Amino acid sequence: MTDTGSRIIVGLSGGVDSAVSAYLLVRQGYRVEGLFMKNWEDDDAPGVCPAAEDRSFADQVCSELGIPLHDANFSQRYREQVFEHCLAEFRAGRTPNPDVLCNRHIKFGALVDHAQRLGADAVATGHYAGIRGEPGNWRLMRAADPSKDQTYFLHALTQEQLAWARFPLAELTKARVREIAADAGFDNFNRKDSTGICFIGERDFRGFLAHYIEPQPGPIMTDAGDYLGEHMGLAFYTIGQRRGLDLGGRGGPWYVANKDPERNRLIVVEGHDHPALFSHGLQATPVHWIGLTVRELPRRCVARNRYRQPDQSCLIEPTRDGVRVCFDRPQRALTPGQYVVFYDREECLGGGVIDHIEGQNDEGIERVSA
Repeated sequence: MTDTGSRIIVGLSGGVDSAVSAYLLVRQGYRVEGLFMKNWEDDDAPGVCPAAEDRSFADQVCSELGIPLHDANFSQRYREQVFEHCLAEFRAGRTPNPDVLCNRHIKFGALVDHAQRLGADAVATGHYAGIRGEPGNWRLMRAADPSKDQTYFLHALTQEQLAWARFPLAELTKARVREIAADAGFDNFNRKDSTGICFIGERDFRGFLAHYIEPQPGPIMTDAGDYLGEHMGLAFYTIGQRRGLDLGGRGGPWYVANKDPERNRLIVVEGHDHPALFSHGLQATPVHWIGLTVRELPRRCVARNRYRQPDQSCLIEPTRDGVRVCFDRPQRALTPGQYVVFYDREECLGGGVIDHIEGQNDEGIERVSA
């Protein structure tokens, strides 16, 4: 995809994965330069994003490799294209996944734009994924290490973005990546992987979100209509959640099964396997396709409703605005706002935002012929 000797900008996060990506590209003969992206202003949420520490690790990697390190601040673009969308989804009672938007708009949007201004030929990151194909028909492939595969978060990339993207870790396991980093003398070879929502990090979710969304308390009700207590606002809960309900002494364990925005009610059920937590189908809209078109529907494939979930066999049917997904086996805790991502063996076909769970107000689903 890129001739040896071409100029590649590597997005360095301070973590071991992007560091080894840069190392491998240097070894392969490319002209490599690092770029440290600042996507969140620390003053917005003190203690959440340790940018200074991340930057120091990125600088040490570049010093070891003898390559330059650029800096770019994409925080304004992140706020406008990722964070504000997520806040709107939370306020609507849905549960967004900002990592998908971050990849599309920041890591392969803002980063590519900046790399073009620097005169680069491609950008690379530490994602575990692969790319095959040819111009205009690039295919997003699962990584060799199934436990680290990140195609779920990359399914919304366009053909133009895939043409720019390079994923040097496609064939490596995480254990091998750490070995390479140690041999290369990188200080971050054993650094802990980051966890949590990208703009929140490992900080308390409710505490962070309360800075931006005013709590709107309401009743916690059972599916039979019994009152159990008060919630602090539908935005602060997600389908399938158990912790944080504060329903001790009322039986249980209790799980969030649904939200009722019109009456500001949080609906809970008793037991991990309560039937109300399961559904055979969903509607997704909008849908982004990489290796499939709506003309090829209906289509059987496998899907994931969350990251690292085992593949689930399903049938995809077109609807007026997106697709209807019918699963062979009932799925637990399907969550509006999250993504359903489709696969054909090792190829990621694309995915869409879960908009509606069948069995919860099924009016309005209009199927169309392929």
